[in-house]
Amino acid sequence: MDAFSKLPEAINELVSEFSSAPVVGDLGAGITQYSFWLLVSAIVLLVVVFTFVKKQTLVPKGLFVNGVEYLVEYVENDVAKGVVGTEWRKHFPFLATIFFFILINNFIGLIPGMKPGTGAIGCTAALALVTFIYFVYFGCKKHGVIGYLKSLAPAGVAFPMNVFVWVIEVFSLLLRPITLAIRLFCNMFAGHIVMGSFAIMASLFAQPLLEQVSAMNALGALPSLAWVAILLIIYAVELIVAFVQAYVFTVLAAVYIQIAEAEGH
Repeated sequence: MDAFSKLPEAINELVSEFSSAPVVGDLGAGITQYSFWLLVSAIVLLVVVFTFVKKQTLVPKGLFVNGVEYLVEYVENDVAKGVVGTEWRKHFPFLATIFFFILINNFIGLIPGMKPGTGAIGCTAALALVTFIYFVYFGCKKHGVIGYLKSLAPAGVAFPMNVFVWVIEVFSLLLRPITLAIRLFCNMFAGHIVMGSFAIMASLFAQPLLEQVSAMNALGALPSLAWVAILLIIYAVELIVAFVQAYVFTVLAAVYIQIAEAEGH
């Protein structure tokens, strides 16, 4: 019971650790912990890309090259070709960059002591905004600005229903970056809070044993084994979630690009 009584305070402290605390300067003009790990992820992404290009041969060799090539081909075939369609080549670099950037951020955040850049709403909002500008730009480039705006209302709908549908479509269009940002942020933030909560439970039950070795404390620490086991399962799930969220964001970006460029949308 003593361990459970300390849990609310420990959870509050855990949540506060995930706030955007500045590591250089202040919140107004500085680098927060999320900005720092975001920069680290960007550097890791550049290292991965340049290393992959340097080591790539006609016949891929090694776990690293084969692994990266598999992911590249996955994005190319399953997302770019599969969703965008015939115009996939010009959009593939953007989609691959988005996918790998989010994936590396998510995986770095799973390393103890590090934070995912995607765990901050500012980062996910920036990614969503860039994606929004990207597909709107290509929609306007394909149809013209007026043509793109007109295409938001489906053809064949009579007045005034077409105006009503157009307003709904515009509202839906503006919601896309918001839903992109919130979906990615909530999944990454919530996952880390859940893992942190089980880690706290394990440490609270084990703390008396660490302070004083006794039979009673050893018996009281047994639930820690269950919490650790659950934590490991959740960690494995979060590894999958890290990939899935990168995939979902990229697929939705591809869907919005395809919709923006589609004839008769």
